[in-house]
Order: sequence, then structure tokens, then C-alpha cells
Amino acid sequence: MKVVGFAGYSGSGKTTLLEQLIPCLRAQGLRVSVVKHAHHRFDIDHPGKDSWRHRQAGAFEVVVASEHRLALMREYEQPQRLSVHELLAQLDPTVDWVLIEGYKESGLPKIEVWREPEPGRPPRPLRQPEDPWVLAVATDRPQRLPQPPSCPVLDLNRADALATWLLDNGSLFEYVIPCPP
Repeated sequence: MKVVGFAGYSGSGKTTLLEQLIPCLRAQGLRVSVVKHAHHRFDIDHPGKDSWRHRQAGAFEVVVASEHRLALMREYEQPQRLSVHELLAQLDPTVDWVLIEGYKESGLPKIEVWREPEPGRPPRPLRQPEDPWVLAVATDRPQRLPQPPSCPVLDLNRADALATWLLDNGSLFEYVIPCPP
């Protein structure tokens, strides 16, 4: 499995880029999974549904499955911070690519998504000079980058070209399960 992270400020276009990149990779016959970091409470269930009722009754895990999809919901008694590696371990190991949105501090290869801040907003520095895991910068305005990066600059609006770059450089993204400390 190949794993690539997408890191950038909120509103930089990470979700939109992944939304466009997934079909480009799928068009190559590849299976793609996504790991998304949420900074807040979220719920994929709805009040009144059977699975919601089971969770409300105190179930630790609820698996909902049909012939088309499977969802696992796990309730923690205490807040948990799972590492990106623990989340990757939950995925089907036969997937071709895993796209990770968020987890910018992870020690995984990533593409920095950089967009110029709105007028009146504070400047957005690049992570790339300090983060050795950033292998490319995707931007819609390379001439406005705060400094020239020492890695490839990709067009944020060309998901097809970014997919080609990922495939051409696939060996950089092979996932190696970390050894326990």
C-alpha cells in the first residue's frame, strides 16, 4: 500500500483536491482509501436509526453492513488520540493508495497544499523547509509562495497531473509499518 498525506491550513483546498484526485487514481484501476482527521466531535449516525439506538444503549462498537458498504462506529469511554498508524492498521491492507487529510505532524510522506490567505488574514508560511516529509507543494499561485520550496511545485488545480506525479514517484510512498518503540 502507498500512503500520502495532504497537509495545509484550513481552507487551503485539501478536501477539494482529494475529491478530484480520487477519480484520477480510480481511472487507473486503483483502489483508494482516505483517512481524515476531524478536530471536533462528529457523527455519521442519525437519531432514531437502529445503530444510533444501539450506541445510545451503551454498545462499545456497532458495525452496520450491507452488500454495498460497512461502517464501524466505536465509542470511547475516555477521549482517545489514535495515531495515523493505528488508523492505517484498521484499513484493508490490499488497498493501493491511502490519502490522508490532516495529521500534518505525522512522519509520513506528504504533499503540502498551500493557498494564499485572504486579504487581511495573516501570512501562511510553508511547512516544507522544516518538514522533511513534505515531498511536494501543491499551489494555485506558485509565484506567491512565501519562499521557493526545495521540492517539486505542483498545480493545485490539476489533479490529473498530481495523480501522474504520485504514480511516477510511487516508490516514495510505500508504507512501512513502524516498529514498536
